[in-house]
Amino acid sequence: MRKVRARFPCRPVAAVTVAGMALVLAACGGGGGSATTTTTTTTASGGTSSTTATTAGTTTTAASGTPTACAARALAMSVSGTEGAAGTLELTFALRNVSSAACPMDGFPPVQLIDAAGGELQTTVVRGGSYPFTDIAPTAITLAPGETAYFNLGYSDVPTGSESSCPAATQLEVTPPGAADHDTVAVGITACNAGTLTVSPVFAAGSAGARTTAPAAS
Repeated sequence: MRKVRARFPCRPVAAVTVAGMALVLAACGGGGGSATTTTTTTTASGGTSSTTATTAGTTTTAASGTPTACAARALAMSVSGTEGAAGTLELTFALRNVSSAACPMDGFPPVQLIDAAGGELQTTVVRGGSYPFTDIAPTAITLAPGETAYFNLGYSDVPTGSESSCPAATQLEVTPPGAADHDTVAVGITACNAGTLTVSPVFAAGSAGARTTAPAAS
């Protein structure tokens, strides 16, 4: 059974997860309490911005009653492909709508590296970046029940600067853009350069972005 964890304030790290146009998978269903978090976004140009938000275990809805984003609890998340060469690794994540209602998503998903003990590792997130498989223009998606959206993630496992080794993550925490909740996906990521992860926006199967995805996992 998938484990969806409630968001708690992050431990201080040198850089943390993406905010703003983060990949949100919000949707249908109720849930528990709320928490306030502050995140720092690093863009490909090197700028940063901080956003403080209060999240709750309920679905955000517009005045018309239409969900504003897909919730993590409405999605089944998994790694659908991996590829690597010359110290650069690519992963493709699949986000399948397992709810009974369609929901929209648009933008970049905030992500956080988690170690084997469940602790948060230093994570620096770059949106878009220079990888061909992450430098994709954001496109709005309406995800029908049973349909799947994707996003790509790239990182280097080669130590830089004063690094002699890089910490290993066994899970990746993923928040759909604009969602108030998140889920974790089992991974094996050793990200160097202060845990730098470059992420693409979410995209639909058959889109221009789909041509850049890693091959299906064996």
